[in-house]
Amino acid sequence: MTDPTPRHDTSTSDPEEPPPGGVLAESDEQVAAYSDGSEIAARSQWQLFRRKFFRHKLAMGSLVYLAIVVVAAINAETVAPYAYDDINVVMRGTAPTFEEMHFFGTDQLGRDYFSRVLFGARTSLSVAWIVAVVVGVIGTTVGAIAGFYRGWVDAALMRMTDLVIIFPALAVLLVFAALFGQGRPTRIGIILGLLLWPTLARIVRGVFLSLREKEFVQAARACGAGDLRIMFRHMIPNTIGPIVVNMTLVMAAAIIIEATLAFLGFGVNPPTPALGRLMDEGRSSMQTQWWLIVMPGMALVSIALAVNFIGDGLRDALDPTQQEK
Repeated sequence: MTDPTPRHDTSTSDPEEPPPGGVLAESDEQVAAYSDGSEIAARSQWQLFRRKFFRHKLAMGSLVYLAIVVVAAINAETVAPYAYDDINVVMRGTAPTFEEMHFFGTDQLGRDYFSRVLFGARTSLSVAWIVAVVVGVIGTTVGAIAGFYRGWVDAALMRMTDLVIIFPALAVLLVFAALFGQGRPTRIGIILGLLLWPTLARIVRGVFLSLREKEFVQAARACGAGDLRIMFRHMIPNTIGPIVVNMTLVMAAAIIIEATLAFLGFGVNPPTPALGRLMDEGRSSMQTQWWLIVMPGMALVSIALAVNFIGDGLRDALDPTQQEK
């Protein structure tokens, strides 16, 4: 007896079965389409990063503020209304005023404090950039070699890293200052960089330990690529995110440490202004001339916060698991 229920031939009428991944394969020219007919073009990684970073309001505001400060500090001779060492006895101890463009007031010798803070910001930013370069080069190189080769190379480099970490950075800098005297921003930046690179080295090492087992690394090795090419051509570009974020945090820390050194009477050679030194000079008359410590302190804190906020924005934009708001 035959079954009266009609049977349909599904060999041609059913939609195409998806591949094991669950998504139908599409060519590069195709775009995703919604049921209502609207279409959106696929975004590149750079477009996704830019979109997420631009939506981070604190990071964008900090970037604009820091760009203004950097441009003003680089062109301090042009932007500042006075030279940082110009003395005007008649105007000494003047509170912040727009009269004669003493926006931050004057110190005990009549020197314009806005100009001195601007030159001091240039000193702090110079130290921060030097520290970032030194930390980036040493930390990335040590971490990449340790994570790529593993074994005794990894063990030796990580023990060296641990040895640097246990050194108290501020105490070491004070010893250097006592032995060799105060120096230029370049010397301070290099010494700070030689003490602050271990954190980045550990981060890069961890990323490399994960990346060395990926298929694209194995494919590059199978094609005959050497170790250096694999590390610097294929693996380091995939580590840029953590490196950039860590370098912004290191820059903020370097600004604070340099100011601390200057506040303690060490750091950059006088008469070159430094924000910490300006605060040290103003603390003796803080109760009567508050602007001598408040103005450089506000500049120091605002620059450090701006760098930190930019780092937060970069971290969120470079994190693939971070959801767009």
